[in-house]
Amino acid sequence: MTNQIGTLNEKPLHAALKRWYARAGDLTEAPVDGFTVDIVRGDWLIEIQTRNLSAIRGKLYTLTQRHCVRLVYPVAQEKWIVRLSKTDKSVLGRRKSPKRSTVENLFEELVSIPQLIAHPNFSIEVVLIQEEEVRREVNTRRGQRRGWVTHERRLLEVVGQCLLETPADLLALIPTTLKDPFTTTDLAHAIGRTPWLAQKMAYCLREMGAITVIGKRGRGLLYARVL
Repeated sequence: MTNQIGTLNEKPLHAALKRWYARAGDLTEAPVDGFTVDIVRGDWLIEIQTRNLSAIRGKLYTLTQRHCVRLVYPVAQEKWIVRLSKTDKSVLGRRKSPKRSTVENLFEELVSIPQLIAHPNFSIEVVLIQEEEVRREVNTRRGQRRGWVTHERRLLEVVGQCLLETPADLLALIPTTLKDPFTTTDLAHAIGRTPWLAQKMAYCLREMGAITVIGKRGRGLLYARVL
């Protein structure tokens, strides 16, 4: 039996990216080794995942053993929030989010498969996009205020791409101004992001063999580049 998520359940962002990537001669939703693959292009398998890489971890590891696999992962460089009413789905408002994500946001999900980038058959393409995030009004617990849940994401435009084929490519996301050894606090300052994201980044780079622990500074681990 083929392991698949039917196109009937396909979300708008996933479907739009699949259309954007597909070329003449490609096969879409094609069966490969018991899985359904988004795009088959000759010897290449292209798998699009908009979030939650842990959900396809087994699929990626299995397919990579026998095939060249490229994972496409979108990151919202710019986002607009659309709010829908609970009853008639009418638009209550649309605003631009102040949050701007970058390639480094990949590490939020890469923690599920950090070693896989070291495999010669595997690569990741981060797609920087403009998107709409549609939120639907819902009731929370009885007596509480109404809340909002993300209903779907919609592609507005592809604004950039970043191909990552080796651990060295991911290591290059650390600014050269950051010298060895460094802590995750140093890394957070260097990339201008939160310590939480820097910790995930350090974990992934360590797991893929791009950096190593060489000691401690206070309670923090000290890292140095290996590659």
